[in-house]
Amino acid sequence: MSTGAQAALAGQVETAAKAAGLVVVSVEEGKDFSGGPTARFTLALASNNAKKQTLELSAAFDFSQGPLKGVVESYLKESATRLRNPRPDCYLTMLGLPLSFGNFSWPFHSSTSGADTQIVHGEARLEDGNESILHAKIAASMTVTFAEVVPALEQPFAETFIYNAVRKTMDQGQLELVKSGNRQPVPVTTRYYSAKQKRFIFNDTTETQRQEFLAAKVFWLSGVLGGGEPIWLADPRDAQYLNTTVEDLRKVAEAVAHEGVIRLTADTDFATPAEALMGHRDGYFQELEAGLKFTKPSFNEEMRAGHTNM
Repeated sequence: MSTGAQAALAGQVETAAKAAGLVVVSVEEGKDFSGGPTARFTLALASNNAKKQTLELSAAFDFSQGPLKGVVESYLKESATRLRNPRPDCYLTMLGLPLSFGNFSWPFHSSTSGADTQIVHGEARLEDGNESILHAKIAASMTVTFAEVVPALEQPFAETFIYNAVRKTMDQGQLELVKSGNRQPVPVTTRYYSAKQKRFIFNDTTETQRQEFLAAKVFWLSGVLGGGEPIWLADPRDAQYLNTTVEDLRKVAEAVAHEGVIRLTADTDFATPAEALMGHRDGYFQELEAGLKFTKPSFNEEMRAGHTNM
């Protein structure tokens, strides 16, 4: 990475981070999957330097002008709000599995197998409050056709839909959480994108399902993993995953709070669990076990023993 390019990118990130309420704690030189130079920024909340996240960009990436600038600025603003969560790295699936996402190697790289795809590696881990070792190593791949709808193959432009594709693939029982194992594929195709509406679509949900989702999210991310600290309910990342809007999530959260299940904070976008919600602990853990069972491959025992007609 040239000194000039490094300084230019660092200046862009520092300016955008400051506007979002973040500070750049450190900058390190890194390498992408193919050995190309990257810049790895450690960002922290300006109001709480203990809350940090990593932003890794190609060394030559320039978002100083045009639509790229707006996307990065929006990404950093969302990141600043998400960092207020006790566990900013954690998400819930529709299947009822609390997961953390980490060790993603940005940006995308071309497939080494000869396939015409772009790939990013990462990891999802089960977070049940019991130091579980269950995890899934992930290889999320985009076809060239799909990549054309993404303005840049960099973290701020793809992290949201990649995380949601992982959640969706888990919900479909096509990802297994294991103690050890090889990378599992997460195909990201045009079926997740509406060209007509120009937006991503992962799950069609009812209001009841969204209420249940937000209640479960507060139970796991605040009650179990977050020490009862408030968590963000109006997260655009969840809105995309549930095929709804941030405004709708706010209304759903109010409905759940009205039932006495959660307590909204003063700004109403964050919430903590009520005693009634934590009283359903056994039910949520049973749902988790059912979800884990669903993701495990099943076998025909006769075929396993060789009793087939083939």
